[in-house]
Amino acid sequence: MHVLIIDDEAALRQILLSAVTRAGYTADTAECVRDAAAKLVRGDVDVALCDIRMPDGDGVELVRSMRAAGIDTQFIMVTAFASMETAVEALRAGATDYMVKPVNNEDLLHRLGNIDALRGLKAENRALRRLVGGEQGVFRFDAPKMAEVERLVARVAVTDSTVLITGESGTGKGVVARSIHEQSPRSEAPFIPINCSAIPENLLESELFGHTKGAFSGADRARKGLFTQADRGTLFLDEIGEMPLHMQAKILHVIEDKAVRPVGGELARRIDTRIVAATNRDLLDMVKQGTFREDLYFRLSKFCIAIPPLRERQEDIPRLIRYVMQNIAGAGKVPLGLDPVAEEILAEYPWPGNVRELENVINRAYILADGGRITLSDLPPDIARQTPAAGDGNGSVRIPGGSLRDQMRRIEAEVIFRAIEECNGDRRQAAQRLEIGLSSLYRKLEEFSTLGITPGRAQ
Repeated sequence: MHVLIIDDEAALRQILLSAVTRAGYTADTAECVRDAAAKLVRGDVDVALCDIRMPDGDGVELVRSMRAAGIDTQFIMVTAFASMETAVEALRAGATDYMVKPVNNEDLLHRLGNIDALRGLKAENRALRRLVGGEQGVFRFDAPKMAEVERLVARVAVTDSTVLITGESGTGKGVVARSIHEQSPRSEAPFIPINCSAIPENLLESELFGHTKGAFSGADRARKGLFTQADRGTLFLDEIGEMPLHMQAKILHVIEDKAVRPVGGELARRIDTRIVAATNRDLLDMVKQGTFREDLYFRLSKFCIAIPPLRERQEDIPRLIRYVMQNIAGAGKVPLGLDPVAEEILAEYPWPGNVRELENVINRAYILADGGRITLSDLPPDIARQTPAAGDGNGSVRIPGGSLRDQMRRIEAEVIFRAIEECNGDRRQAAQRLEIGLSSLYRKLEEFSTLGITPGRAQ
């Protein structure tokens, strides 16, 4: 917890500073309202001990202005001029507590401890509610490999261990990282993700550690880094394998020292930030090549979770499809059904792009679908054409006349061709009879043509 001591008396500032730092808190001082405001707007002060009467302004007005600016620092007002009116005014302005000079150090530390404990208690209560009452809307996997992932997440979430998540792109490493945070006692605090490959190298240090005003060209004000913003929470370093070597060394120091120093700053600030990292690369191989630090690898990999690709957990695909469809409908779109033929093809497709590709395909199908359901013609052509050969050894049951998928496709074609014939070639009327959109009918006919299915060969 970071404490700012605001008072125009130098001796009192020093006494309080010594008492607060000996108790294990990080602390800074300000001798006037102007100095205090400059430090408070950075947003990294948890508690301010603030004098009410100072040469250049009023402490109560300082509280009021910080609240108006959205600064959530807890204020304990300190004054030698005690009165009920002053106390009420300070509390109405947004102060948390009120003390009268001379300050009793033991009393002060007791109050600081209560504030610190309350912050932690909120997080613990939320974690306990999750443990006892469960979580609504959480996706549950069917594949044994993912059940093991869930078990590992539950075990490590309640600890403060760093975690390294590995797996191909699109497997859901970010979802697992967030699940670790949500199941932890830190869940009330921020979960802050950063893609290490998406930030230019010359800006990454400032983004992670923050900077002081004037630290470099364009730094017209001080800025908190992501490590500080995630204090008491979780910082998710996605694509950690793309981080430059010199930054890897700085990350290692933060993990070891539990402190960060902003760019251009002289003082380091203690932090309590959990690190979860993820990569789709082989970090051990990178260590051998000299492109990733061995010491950082061992720091990050205290607990590893490997996410299997979707092709190795096809049991999850049907439920994943419906989960994505429910989320799309929950975003305000009309709920759709799923044609059995389309579902079978989606369930057997190898999904080289993993869950991310599946989400993109279902979103595309939602846009194209007519008639209240997603059909084969709404899928991308390269997926719709997937037809495993008989006896391919993948465990599918084959019956005379081709796969179940082939026979269902031929039945669908037969019904459509018969409807067109009975409507004397009027495709609009046929679409109405079949209760599908005209555009869907044309897509199906195009698909049949691509697969070589014609009216004479639909049987």
